[in-house]
Amino acid sequence: MIKIQITSDGLEDLKAGFLFYDAQEVGLGEYFSHSLKSDIEGLRVTGGAHRLAYKDYRRALSRVFPYAIYYTMDTQIITIWAIIDCRRNPQWISDHLD
Repeated sequence: MIKIQITSDGLEDLKAGFLFYDAQEVGLGEYFSHSLKSDIEGLRVTGGAHRLAYKDYRRALSRVFPYAIYYTMDTQIITIWAIIDCRRNPQWISDHLD
């Protein structure tokens, strides 16, 4: 079975998204977290099918929120490096991934 690991930077991105959406409406942060975790779990099936978006990073788009999950993959491990709001400046995204 494919193992999924999330880096500390990826966890910080997830936390920032939670805090942003929770500030918009009570409970929305929880919905955001559950949705993104579901998208991440889906990588067990779809991992590797996504195009290379930047250097060695593949990008999976969230089904509900305007977020992208940037990951790398080897034979048995998917490593999530960043979970980024797609509305960010592209230069910011590149800097964040570097």
